[in-house]
Amino acid sequence: MGEVASEKSTIGLAMAGGAPEGAVYEIGVLRALDDAIEGLDFNNLCAYVGISAGAFINASLVNKVTTAQLVRALLNIDPNEQPFDPGMFLSPAFSQYLKSGLMVPRLLMEAARDYLIYKEDHTIVKSLTRLSRALPVGLFDNEPLRRYLERVFNRPERTDDFRKLDNKLFVVAVELDTGQAVVFGQPGKDHVPISRAVQASTALPGLYPPVKIDGKNYVDGVLRRTLHASTVLDEGAKLVICINPIVPVDTGRAVEEGFLREPNLTERGMPSILSQTFRTLIYSRMKVGFRRYDKHYEDTDLVLFEPSPDDYRMFFTNIFSFAKRKVVAEHAYTNTIRDLANRADELTPIFEKHGLKLRHEVIFHPEPNLWRSVGVADPTTKKKTRRRHRVTNNLNDALAHLEAVIAAKKAARATQEAQAKQQEQQEQTEQPVG
Repeated sequence: MGEVASEKSTIGLAMAGGAPEGAVYEIGVLRALDDAIEGLDFNNLCAYVGISAGAFINASLVNKVTTAQLVRALLNIDPNEQPFDPGMFLSPAFSQYLKSGLMVPRLLMEAARDYLIYKEDHTIVKSLTRLSRALPVGLFDNEPLRRYLERVFNRPERTDDFRKLDNKLFVVAVELDTGQAVVFGQPGKDHVPISRAVQASTALPGLYPPVKIDGKNYVDGVLRRTLHASTVLDEGAKLVICINPIVPVDTGRAVEEGFLREPNLTERGMPSILSQTFRTLIYSRMKVGFRRYDKHYEDTDLVLFEPSPDDYRMFFTNIFSFAKRKVVAEHAYTNTIRDLANRADELTPIFEKHGLKLRHEVIFHPEPNLWRSVGVADPTTKKKTRRRHRVTNNLNDALAHLEAVIAAKKAARATQEAQAKQQEQQEQTEQPVG
């Protein structure tokens, strides 16, 4: 790894989970903060703690991947980085399906046996509940994510080893069989590869199978904590920047904004209902945690960045579309710049206390632009330009064709008129003199 900065930072970063769309949102927020706060170096903080998507991003930052590189990786245009493809989160867990399928014949036999032996106490339905054991423990495979991170962290000047990092990184997961939160990166848990720890922290039950580490099964850390900011506070951080992409949505204006036909989530089916339930549970828990931090950690500051409850673009956008990924990242960047401007009076004294300064020329810029910030052409503008050129070319072709048709008709008319005049002259010449 690179050289450690001579002046130790007292700023920490705590990032919550939020699935792939949460990761994209967090990248946009981070880039906005990087642009807008003078003195903030996201690659050299006191300590980093992340859960699920937050662990994915923090593990990249502590490995000296810049916020600009993260944005360019979203667009697949940085030749020095592995492109970020959310499709890696949707690889079917075929091994789980096969394992479950092989269990069905045995479970059917056991169900039939139970019914025949205990038919006075067992109904057929009750006996068949044994088949529930054959349900896959995860719909999708999380090995592609681990392999992706392993490739990223084994590049020059990076590491997949907690112990070789210049700065502290903590990744939170939950041990499935005890329900206890486990912090990888702490002594006794720092021998686990970073890529494996992040895989465990993102293993949301039902979607991904538990990750086995040292004989124990681990799942998504969000089941116990939302931010786990206390981990970096215990490392001596005096200012903790917290990013949480998951808040409950308020559908009050969703119809007006064109996201819903009616102001309720039931029309969008079970996924939206479960998402809202999940968001409400973890958000309320985060608020409780913040009150505890205020009580137990004096002379420290926590600054939280998150979407507003009526941020429908964040709630309803599917970022598995490449185009929508760009929209969410740009949306997060712009909203964070606006948020900093609106909170400037509140945040200025807090940041100044920790050696940071808001760049007013950035936060009050009339048109904040993520793509200009990272030195690439606006992909939306480029697409519009290509469409405009295509329309212009088609219009020019149509005009040229129309001009050719008009010219042909004029030529035909002129020929007809010349022939008519010639015939008239000929008739006058042939007419006998009276």
